Amino acid sequence: MNVIGFCGYSGSGKTTLVEQLIVRLKLAGQRVSVVKHAHHAFDIDHEGKDSWRHRQAGAFEVVIASDRRLAKIREFELRTEPTVHQLIAELYDCDWVLVEGFKRAALAKIEIWRAATGRPAQYPLDAHIVAVCTDSAAALPEPTELPVLDLNDPEAVAAFLLHSGARFAYRAPAGALSGDGGAARTAEPVVGRIYREPGG
Repeated sequence: MNVIGFCGYSGSGKTTLVEQLIVRLKLAGQRVSVVKHAHHAFDIDHEGKDSWRHRQAGAFEVVIASDRRLAKIREFELRTEPTVHQLIAELYDCDWVLVEGFKRAALAKIEIWRAATGRPAQYPLDAHIVAVCTDSAAALPEPTELPVLDLNDPEAVAAFLLHSGARFAYRAPAGALSGDGGAARTAEPVVGRIYREPGG
């Protein structure tokens, strides 16, 4: 599978671009998955739901499944920050993984930069940035030999990815799956629950 990251400050348009690329890559016959960095207190469950109640009772992992989708929620017993490589290892096989956030990861990344945000560019200092996607090409703070893509032309960005796919073939770095996040993944669960939606 191919993996490409998208980095940039809040408000630069990362989520919008990733959303547009998912649609275009899927239309090109590609299976696409996403890994996104979130704030520490995020939740995807709702109070009162069965899965929420299982987590509140102390389940280490809850897997929710129906005939349409599956979700897995894991509670870390000790605070830990999984690496992007540990999260990629959780995914089912696909053609592309689009990674949003993880701006310090040792991963090929496209920087999303807009002059209007007033924030500095990262490409002059980050050797993992392979292209810059911007709506302000004339205002780039430093000249670059990297490809400069038009943020307002997601078709061209998708074409760049598809044309360069082999360049982004993923190989997990040696030792990337060890560490605290890996320990959390292999820890003995307190309780494991798998349930199906009503009627399943």
